[in-house]
Amino acid sequence: MPTAMFAPSRPIYPVAGIRDIEAQALPGAVPPLMERAGAAAAALALRLLFDRPGAALVACGPGNNGGDGFVLARHLRQAGLSVHVAFAGDPARLPADAAAARIAWLKQGGSTTPDLPPPPSGGWALVADALFGIGLQRPLEGLYAAWIDALNAQTCPRLALDIPSGLDADTGQHVGPCFEASHTITFIALKPGLLTLDGPDLCGEILVDNIDLEPEEHHPAPGREITPALFTERLHPRRSNSHKGSYGDAALIGGAPGMIGAAVLAGRAAAYLGAGRVLIGLLDPTALPVDILRPELMFRRAPELLAETGIGAFAVGPGLGQSDTAMALVGTAIGKPQPLVLDADALNLVAREPVLQNALAARQSPTLLTPHPAEAARLLACTTSDIQADRVAAACRLATRFKAWVVLKGCGSIVAGPDGQWWINTSGNPAMATAGMGDVLTGLITALLARGWSARDALLAGVHLHGLAGDHICAAHGIDSGLLADELAPSARHCFNAWIHPTT
Repeated sequence: MPTAMFAPSRPIYPVAGIRDIEAQALPGAVPPLMERAGAAAAALALRLLFDRPGAALVACGPGNNGGDGFVLARHLRQAGLSVHVAFAGDPARLPADAAAARIAWLKQGGSTTPDLPPPPSGGWALVADALFGIGLQRPLEGLYAAWIDALNAQTCPRLALDIPSGLDADTGQHVGPCFEASHTITFIALKPGLLTLDGPDLCGEILVDNIDLEPEEHHPAPGREITPALFTERLHPRRSNSHKGSYGDAALIGGAPGMIGAAVLAGRAAAYLGAGRVLIGLLDPTALPVDILRPELMFRRAPELLAETGIGAFAVGPGLGQSDTAMALVGTAIGKPQPLVLDADALNLVAREPVLQNALAARQSPTLLTPHPAEAARLLACTTSDIQADRVAAACRLATRFKAWVVLKGCGSIVAGPDGQWWINTSGNPAMATAGMGDVLTGLITALLARGWSARDALLAGVHLHGLAGDHICAAHGIDSGLLADELAPSARHCFNAWIHPTT
């Protein structure tokens, strides 16, 4: 199997976990961790400077991130580059390791200026942000805010050490000015804030350097990046001796008047991902019971479909609406013994009705919830801002509250399990911000459940495949917008089969 396609799932740690690893590894570390981090940053900087003559600027802050910057500057100067260092802190208040790094920089012949020097005539060849690392908990203001604005105005490569200053390493939020990196080198392991919310827009290309540590030997990783390596045991060719009954019946409930398209999108996606049969239960009694473009889909009235036996997995929500009839259907579905996906208005109805909430939490069969932030806020009786303030925590709260497998959709979708595990997805792109994309995701997940996949694997694979299919289309056609939901399922089929039969 190609290495890139099945790259290992990398661990993700919040700041507290990173601090614990540092505390265990720091005593007796040779060379010191700061030396390792600065040297790793210098190696990346030299690659970025390979064909860019000129001077580099390193902006150092008053803590250990600034110490990493001093080490970076020293290595670049040793390599023969012209390096300018801006440092406005009090040397006497630097942490011990950072103070030693500053002295080593000065002993080498380097110097510092208390403000950013003006760019040389040809502009900077590289600027590096070593102002504030993963521990920053307040908005940048005053001098450092002005520095961030000036650094962001540079058109050269902009390198962030560990995380862009101003970005919350745990949540991906930024309040006030934030460094906009073209490249980020993060140390020891990934942090959630690099991968979700504002992180992907502010970090640029991310490189992880573990600085010769194996983080999971020091501290179990609470989160991981989603890659196909998490579910490779499911990826095998079909047996020749099989038939449509071998791959399950996927049943999707939705399609109220005016919203039939949502149910059809979900059904098509389930068919493209190989469910043996796909049945759609519509609420609109006047709907034509056939999809002319995909006549393989089978249509029923929603109550009739919920009464059928032999279904492999149910999904309720695409185009469901919030009528009394829809409420009753959600209650019936929750009582079914099959794996159940709840999406869209099914989630809104659960949020409205405590009886449904309690029934959902009491289910013994697998439950999968696919909320966007506003739906998650309704389920947790809070605001969308509360959800986005800590997406990992919100997804975990939902999973615990409803004993369910949850994907909190958005930039860097968070998958959380009822056992406290969580994952962050890195596939997908802004062109997918169009109507119907969530319906397609529901169909993909439901097909995998119908085929016998576990709830965990179906959710991880469905979420990652959904984004990958969008990435594949955008790369193939060079588009940034205009991607339609109905285009996604054929691409998902292509990507899924590439997992099954990878080329070398």
